[in-house]
Amino acid sequence: MKTKTMAAGKFKVHCLAVMDEVQKKRETIVITKRGKPVVKIVPAVQEKDEIYGFHKGKGKILGDIVGPILTPEEWGDLY
Repeated sequence: MKTKTMAAGKFKVHCLAVMDEVQKKRETIVITKRGKPVVKIVPAVQEKDEIYGFHKGKGKILGDIVGPILTPEEWGDLY
């Protein structure tokens, strides 16, 4: 696949449209200044959120997680 190139002046005029195209088509565009490559615009990789779901699949339930920990008799001893 050939990388597209675009002059800096044209990019300046069409910046938002170029960014949308890069995102939509997942293609790289090289911005040139006086014919020389200056910047490469590449589609961003969407990473997973580091906070939510971090421990998913790493734990194991080994018993009743709803019932009380202590029996009524054991509770009575704590008073």
